[in-house]
Order: sequence, then C-alpha cells, then structure tokens
Amino acid sequence: MAFGWIDEQAEARRRAGLVRTLRPRPADSPLLDLASNDYLGLARHPEVTGAAAEAARTWGGGSTGSRLVTGTTGLHTELERALAAFCGFEAALVFSSGYAANLAAVTALGPHGSLIVSDAGNHASLIDGCRLARGETQVVGHADPEAVRKALGAHEGAAIVVSDTVFSVDGDQAPLAALAAAAREHGAGLVVDDAHGLGVLGDGGRGAPYAAGLAGAADVVVTATLSKSLGSQGGVVLGPARVIDHLVNAARTFIFDTGLAPAAAGAALAALRLLEREPERAARAREVAAELHARLTAAGLEAVRPDAAVVSVRAPSPEQAVRWAADCRSAGLAVGCFRPPSVPDGISRLRLTARADLSGAEIERAVRVIGETRP
Repeated sequence: MAFGWIDEQAEARRRAGLVRTLRPRPADSPLLDLASNDYLGLARHPEVTGAAAEAARTWGGGSTGSRLVTGTTGLHTELERALAAFCGFEAALVFSSGYAANLAAVTALGPHGSLIVSDAGNHASLIDGCRLARGETQVVGHADPEAVRKALGAHEGAAIVVSDTVFSVDGDQAPLAALAAAAREHGAGLVVDDAHGLGVLGDGGRGAPYAAGLAGAADVVVTATLSKSLGSQGGVVLGPARVIDHLVNAARTFIFDTGLAPAAAGAALAALRLLEREPERAARAREVAAELHARLTAAGLEAVRPDAAVVSVRAPSPEQAVRWAADCRSAGLAVGCFRPPSVPDGISRLRLTARADLSGAEIERAVRVIGETRP
C-alpha cells in the first residue's frame, strides 16, 4: 500500500509520546503567553501592525515574485540598510524566513571541497544547510572551541565554522570570541545564527556578535530572523558586501524563492526603529528571564540559567512534559514543550520565553502555575 510506512511511524510516535498536533490560537487568547518568541512584545504593537497594514496597502498583499524579478521593493532595500547599520555590518540581505536565510548562508559558503564545522546543538535549519551543502560537514561537541580547532587543523582548504549564538533549547550562549579565534587561526570563516540574540543581547539589542566585538568583521557572517524580537516574519544574512553579493548570485533560497511580503518587511522595519528609540526593551527581556530562572529554581525546579531570553525547565519524560504543558494550559499559561527529536540530548523540557512586556505579577503567576502542575 502506498505510504504504508507512515502508519508504522505514526504508531511508533504514539508509543514514544512524541505525537505533535496543530492548535490554532484565537486572535484574543486568554492565556498568559510564555510560549511565543515575541521577546520584546512588539508583534501587536500599534506602530508595528500599522506599518504592516500601510505596507500592504502601498505595495500589495505579496511581493509578486522572486527578489531578482519583481520581489524587491524600496521597502526591502530600506530594511536591509537599516538592519546592516543597526547590527554593525557592511551589508544585509533579507529572505522569506530565517530558515531560508540559514540554508542560503551555509550552502553558498560551504562549496565542494570545503569543510563545515557544525556545533552539535545547532538549530535544524543550520543542520539542514549542512546536509544540502556540497562541502564536508564535521559535527563537533557543543560549545567546544578546542574541538573546532582540532577539526580545522585536520583540513586543508576553505572552511567555515557554523553555530547558533544562543541555542534555542536551553538558551545558553556560544563562546563566540573563542570560536572566532579558532576559525582565524586556520583562515576559516565564522557563520552564526543570531535568531535568539538579536533584540536581546548587545548594546540596545544589536545582537550577540556585536556584544562579542565581531560586528563588521571581514570573516564573520550573521544570520537572524525577523520573527522573534522584531515581531514580524522573514530572515536576514548580514556580513561583508562581497559575501552578500555572492549570496545574491549563488543562494538558491534567495534566487528561486518569492520575496518577503511587504507587510512583513514594513512590520520588521517599524519594530527595528522602535527598538532604536527604546533600547531598554532588550535589557528588560534579560531581566525577566533572570527573574523567571531565580523564582523557578527557588521553587525547587530544575531550570537552566539563561544567557538571553530562553528559560528551560527539565521534565522527567516526554509523556510527562506533554502532560505538564497541557496542565499549564488548562491553568491559563501557554508554555513550549520540547521533546526528542527537537532536543539533541534526549531530555524533554518546558521552554519558557521571557518577554520585555511581562509584569512582575505575570511572572509570579507563571512560576506558581508551573510549580503547581509539576509532575
């Protein structure tokens, strides 16, 4: 029977407690949201939604084509210039998603004959980029610059080191300065995904590479998403102008994909301008994360100390993690639930995202619900 193996896999997922389901949310959810990645609370900000609506009225509901045909508007160019200036890089290129941006950066910068050294804890989009690239990929231990140095030392020729800046599961930060040093010893480039750092880390939210002193470096390329701190949708690659020019000519997820919708570009640009005016939002997101961690650990829960805005709480098993998240939802709190294969170490977690607009009372309520519903 066609696709008969699907039923076997579905049964295996059910037995392992790994079934995933879609849960449409209403426009006005009564739940306290600690599940989304809206770190700065900008997704519903009137300036951001107003800019999205105005962009749609001006440019249309879609971009109408790939970026190289009709999909580039003046708004896309303005957004790219603003992102490059804010993050401290020479140039930027906007994509339809952060996933597409990561695929573009890794595949275009990891050609045949090159070595791609990838952190074991990297996001799925970076992993898929490594799989699609024509270069050889070597996976090294998590946040281990010495392992990176060893891998590069055994290779002759072009190479890149690929890592998240802030890892999405536990919220820990990569040792960026040490990774850059290891890469430079062997003439390799550094490609890092700052999806969870942009808007949270660095001066006024300029990102983890900026905080590490790597912004604008000739051997550093940064990817990021517009869907987290900037409350919109899309992705971006930042780096030297010659690298960005190469992506325009070689990155398949740029050349053959429809451009980012103008509404998303307008929303992201408005959010960026708002962050420039209110840089304290970045520090507030970090403060909320630190407070969540302190209160959770004080309540006897096993939570990982956050380096940015992600707070991870360990669960005993996949089944108990699912039940725990469901019980939180029933009590009015939305939290993330990470299980294998999304987590590389096999440990299931509740994943909480700190938001700059959370009040002290909301933080207290969240911790109380998580504690009361613990397995």
